Amino acid sequence: MNRGRAAVVFDLDGVLVDSFTVMKRAFGAAYAEIVGPGEPPFAEYRRHMGRYFPDIMRLMGLPLAMEGPFVRVSNELAAEIAVYDGVPGMLERLRGRGVPLAVATGKSGPRARALLGQLGLLPMFALVTGSDEVARPKPAPDIVRRSLSELGVAPARVMMVGDAPADIRSAQAAGVRAVAATWGTEDEAELIATGPDVIVGHPGEVADLADELELAARAP
Repeated sequence: MNRGRAAVVFDLDGVLVDSFTVMKRAFGAAYAEIVGPGEPPFAEYRRHMGRYFPDIMRLMGLPLAMEGPFVRVSNELAAEIAVYDGVPGMLERLRGRGVPLAVATGKSGPRARALLGQLGLLPMFALVTGSDEVARPKPAPDIVRRSLSELGVAPARVMMVGDAPADIRSAQAAGVRAVAATWGTEDEAELIATGPDVIVGHPGEVADLADELELAARAP
């Protein structure tokens, strides 16, 4: 393990990409198809973001069968998902400095890699891990720990950037620096209440933090 190297692990939705409009439409379609008429409780769904979709359904008491139509409609609308302003430049800056990057997402691995490939971002990442590829998804630390193992870095040299409480708790449980990204969150107060180490309001601040972490990692 290269303990002197810094690395950054990102959540996907709400941090790298703005997918909430697509999610809302997909959730509504899945609710109508499986549950029936009525107002889909998307606001509650969004509060659980960062978690694996089946886990959210269990928490909300909704049918697991909603996953099929949710994924289908999400894939149909994938072209409407946009990368947040500032993210490509931030990733290029980090890659240019040799900082290894990973994604740890509530999505399934194949869906996450397909979306990043479609957006032209997949080559930026050394590893993309979905919640279906670990024993326990967020807020458990497994998905972050897998990133540490694959990248060959020590927890003290890593920061996890997320927009949801599940992201922050996963980072904390894995012993890495927890960074709360507020540009995609709907409930900033709830996110901050989880006690992140740092709060950032723009992707460029992530690159600044990584520079600081890299310098600290190289210090004698």
